[in-house]
Amino acid sequence: MDVHDFPPDLLHAQTAWYAAYRRLALVEPAASPTATRRELLELSGRIAAHPYWAGPAGTPAARMELKEIAQALAGAGQ
Repeated sequence: MDVHDFPPDLLHAQTAWYAAYRRLALVEPAASPTATRRELLELSGRIAAHPYWAGPAGTPAARMELKEIAQALAGAGQ
């Protein structure tokens, strides 16, 4: 695995995305998931449009590494 130095705001956004996704999966059937879905959409846009991806380090491998790191961090925060 390559080692990338992700900006803290990008790593935080991806970690928050996984946390929101988990909350959405656990929502009660009677509860409205609208706010969490909106949060996911906002975070997705922030992650996809981050300036980091425009640089030379913004490779598909870096995207996968970011996801793996963030998923582990989000899981550790449970």
